[in-house]
Amino acid sequence: MATVTPMMAQYLDIKAQYPDALLFYRMGDFYEMFFEDAVNAAEALDIALTKRGKHNGDDIPMCGVPFHAAEGYLLTLIRKGFRVAVGEQLETPAEAKKRGGKSVVNRDVVRLVTPGTLTEDSLLEARRHNFLVSYAEMRDQAALAWADISTGAFHVMPVARVRLSPELARLGPSELIVADGPAYDHIRPLADEYKIPVTPLGKASFDSTAAEKRICALFKVGALDGFGTFSRAEVSAMGALIDYLEITQKGKLPLLQVPEQEAEDRVMQIDAATRRNLELTRSLSGGRAGSLLSVIDRTVTPGGGRLLEQRLSSPSRNLDVIHDRLAALDFAVNQSQLSEQLRDALRQSPDLDRALSRLALDRGGPRDLAAIRNGLTQAETIAALCQDLDLPNLIAGAIDNLQGFDDLLAMLDASLVAEPPLLARDGGFIAAGYNDELDQARTLRDEGRSVIAAMQNQYAEHTGISSLKIKHNNVLGYFIETTATHADKMLSAPLSESYIHRQTTANQVRFTTVELSEIETKILNAGNQALEIEKRLYSEVSGCILDLSARLNSAARGLAELDLLTGLADLAKGENWNRPKVDASRAFEISGGRHPVVEQALRQQVGEVFIANDCDLTAADGAAIWLLTGPNMAGKSTFLRQNALIALLAQIGSYVPADTAHIGVVSQLFSRVGASDDLARGRSTFMVEMVETAAILNQADDRALVILDEIGRGTATYDGLSIAWATLEHLHETNRSRALFATHYHELTQLAATLAGVDNATVTVKEWEGEVIFLHEVRKGAADRSYGVQVAQLAGLPATVVARARDVLDMLEESSRDGAGSKIKIDDLPLFAAAPPPQPAVPKGPSPLEEMLDSVHPDDLSPREALEMLYQLKNANQ
Repeated sequence: MATVTPMMAQYLDIKAQYPDALLFYRMGDFYEMFFEDAVNAAEALDIALTKRGKHNGDDIPMCGVPFHAAEGYLLTLIRKGFRVAVGEQLETPAEAKKRGGKSVVNRDVVRLVTPGTLTEDSLLEARRHNFLVSYAEMRDQAALAWADISTGAFHVMPVARVRLSPELARLGPSELIVADGPAYDHIRPLADEYKIPVTPLGKASFDSTAAEKRICALFKVGALDGFGTFSRAEVSAMGALIDYLEITQKGKLPLLQVPEQEAEDRVMQIDAATRRNLELTRSLSGGRAGSLLSVIDRTVTPGGGRLLEQRLSSPSRNLDVIHDRLAALDFAVNQSQLSEQLRDALRQSPDLDRALSRLALDRGGPRDLAAIRNGLTQAETIAALCQDLDLPNLIAGAIDNLQGFDDLLAMLDASLVAEPPLLARDGGFIAAGYNDELDQARTLRDEGRSVIAAMQNQYAEHTGISSLKIKHNNVLGYFIETTATHADKMLSAPLSESYIHRQTTANQVRFTTVELSEIETKILNAGNQALEIEKRLYSEVSGCILDLSARLNSAARGLAELDLLTGLADLAKGENWNRPKVDASRAFEISGGRHPVVEQALRQQVGEVFIANDCDLTAADGAAIWLLTGPNMAGKSTFLRQNALIALLAQIGSYVPADTAHIGVVSQLFSRVGASDDLARGRSTFMVEMVETAAILNQADDRALVILDEIGRGTATYDGLSIAWATLEHLHETNRSRALFATHYHELTQLAATLAGVDNATVTVKEWEGEVIFLHEVRKGAADRSYGVQVAQLAGLPATVVARARDVLDMLEESSRDGAGSKIKIDDLPLFAAAPPPQPAVPKGPSPLEEMLDSVHPDDLSPREALEMLYQLKNANQ
């Protein structure tokens, strides 16, 4: 039977507890991995795969990563879909030896690293939340709970199954936990579509009774009533999330804020397709560049950046909230000098939320203490700048949250050096003069010789022996040495009882004192003692900070709010944006509206000016629809999107890129612009288009804003026309929404005469010498043609193809005018003439044959000469 070493037995025992994770097994300065973990990690990290000993007769694959550089490797593994169990040494080798010479150092997993439980700055995007989401189903109820343990944010809301996809798109979670069984089977395909890692948990984690106890224990309360009224599904989702954190953090729970209950009717509903089409926080390519967020983000702190993305993902429907935000923004715009001063102070503000979270999880360091100090220093500066000003409610609340930290700030100023090291084990972060014991240890550590010299002078003065010396050797340590002739004098000196004889040599006598022995011990241990004192003080200072965690979270929110407001003010002034009017009406009137992303791109890339356009979808009752026609490339899609973005910006409390804007609160925003195949789910472009259109028609209400572009274009002409026709009628009669409906089916323009809420509009163009010029202006009326052939010519199609297209188009239009459009057949069209075979090049000037014929005069030829001439011509032609 193969033997297993004690160390490998320990490894296998720990690994058995975490079969679905890579085990980082700490051995000295490295995290080692063995067996299949080593093979997978070596490939994922592109590091060397070695071997260590044998197991059951086979070599044991092994690889490792340095302990001090582990974070970078963790990030790579997490991004590649792995989970990592971090197994640490729980004692020193010296402590292990006390149990026996061959005892293995105790090890155990101290943390399970998953995508939704990251806290390190190097593993996270500073300006994005990292949400862990829990989904729970109970009978006819369902709920989502989500938390960002790096900031402490904690939210919960009931959710209908039909709303699950839009909510996941809004939150963009890094990880989703769900009960194993039917709920997991139901949610897995949706999570795969959004590329969200899913972790199944046992049903016991979702038991609502146990979940309630778990929540109460976390927040140290007897009941949840003080937090709100929660459904059993909401309690289940929150409890499962907390249980998962206990599992992954090994009982060391993060500093979660009190759960904030959300409701669907408080925010504008935006489905996943609309978020993707409008490129709110990510462009179609998947990156941040080119998105609306990238263009409007002028925040200067990570917290402000996260708040902006959160607002952009969840525009408010609450008029009081919107008006408070706009009033605060008015103040920031009008007080431009103050706003700049605030932004200067905010630029120096660190990320309080994440520093606080790391301290709570014991993953912080001295720089996190300094981050709290620096953040509170800037908070104090900001509060002073706003003193004695008449502030709007939102700013006044933020300023209140920044105050009241005088004692904590004084302690942090006194205790910390200006630029502390990253790790507590490096020492040197507690300021001189803060702790007497630490100062003495440092003095002994750094100035041991001078301390001994001072004692030597003291003893020489006490004994009157000027030649007295304090020396050191490896046998006696520190000792007092004097000549034999002075020994008696020393023993008769004042305090002579303090001198203890140690050794007599031929010419010298050596003594010690209790004080010298103590100093010797202190000097020898001063370095370790100083570090231990600093670690103790680190814990004390961290404890003082964590005692005020709730108030510090509020201060962080206040800084983020001010950052967002001053950033939006800077945007409004720099880009000539204006305050919108938002109310409870069904108005939608935009004057001089612009697309913020396209406008910036035009200015930066080609130096062109964006052509602003108006839009009026106001209707006191019933639908208000603009049917938009015009050629491709004329700007229809840009016009559609810009109006949707203006509505969204208004409801996050921002100024908008328009001269004026009057917007009745939009309850739902739907945009179906463009489509592509979804091959992974077996859907063609047309199928994707129909699925998205069906979602709109089944959900849109009379407060919705609907953007539709080219419905029905993915199928046969008459099929597409009939679908577009019926869709437009349904929007008008059933949904009664405000809508922009772009189409190439000119036949639909006839509906403006029969549907009271439909108006025709077109993007104007101008033809000049056979070419089309796009004016990018939207006006009332219908386009008379699509200009598709002209656009094809601009795109560079071969001239023969363009010419042929013109011929076919003329024939079709003529047949349509004659009433025979539906009867036209391919055989009725002139066939496309194939290109003739290549001919030899024609020489310039007359050929030899032509020259010969020019010289012949038939009337002068005899019959014989004419026959000879005929033979010559035949031979010349050959």
